[in-house]
Amino acid sequence: MYAITGSEQLQLTQVPDPTPAADEVVIAVVAAGVNRADVLQRSGFYPPPPGTSEILGLEVSGHIAALGADVAGWAIGDPVCALLSGGGFAEKVAVPAAQLLPVPDGVSVRDAAALPEVACTVMSNVFTAAHLQPGEMLLIHGGSSGIGTHAIQVAKAYGATVAVTARNPEKLARCGELGADILIDYSYEDFVAALKPHGGADVILDVVGAQYLPRNIDVLAKDGRLVVIGMLGGSKGELDLGKVLAKRATIMGTTLRARPASGPGSKAEVVAATLEGTWPLIAAGAVRPVIDTVYPLAEAGTALDRLVDGSAIGKILLEVSG
Repeated sequence: MYAITGSEQLQLTQVPDPTPAADEVVIAVVAAGVNRADVLQRSGFYPPPPGTSEILGLEVSGHIAALGADVAGWAIGDPVCALLSGGGFAEKVAVPAAQLLPVPDGVSVRDAAALPEVACTVMSNVFTAAHLQPGEMLLIHGGSSGIGTHAIQVAKAYGATVAVTARNPEKLARCGELGADILIDYSYEDFVAALKPHGGADVILDVVGAQYLPRNIDVLAKDGRLVVIGMLGGSKGELDLGKVLAKRATIMGTTLRARPASGPGSKAEVVAATLEGTWPLIAAGAVRPVIDTVYPLAEAGTALDRLVDGSAIGKILLEVSG
């Protein structure tokens, strides 16, 4: 099969086909999602977990091509999408069956590649960890990103009020079309001041990290929950513990890729929660994949560059087969 290999200089090369372990399936890949983790791995800053493929790619869609000996409930040819630890930028990939999701009704097999990483990230962080409730305020930093555009839709479907930060009118307009209630252009607006009249944010989903830490604490409402899932603005910041105590605030940091495949806190648990909590919303049309651009597999480097330049709205995909 062909796959994208290399680091800084990505190239399409021929590699051996994967074979499934007893609890795995092999997917013939139709499309793969492009994520920040792929950018970091290409630059040498985010190596895959031990025992994981060195090939980039944390989510795919396609059809089951082979079944491991212990796999039940799936059949060869089933249209699926999957959360991976790596290996997605390829014509085939092996994945634990517990990390499979059916392609939702009303979504094409190709477009389903835009769902696993964002849907599992939002469900595990905004709902399982931070327990966002109907009527609460969710602040999403990077509202026009793949995660942001998905989080807006799911939070609105669950009855929350949604505020987003983004950097220009086009991105903010798209967030508004998806249901965001409060649109903040971070290039000239202070999100703390913007949310003060609303009582602050009950939950913050933050990809920025250290740069936003003091202001995130300032904008939290009483009993607010800050979930940090990225460090685009650095990893070390100053924290006023007095404010944390006064607000009874909770600060959480999570990753998805490094979770074990099974057991407590595993990818299997996250996938199961996402299937139960998000897939019915997609099937009902309340949540849809938001796709920015689609590139052929051989142009993986160009796709990663588009993600880096920050111009994308929604997900970037690599199309592997038609």
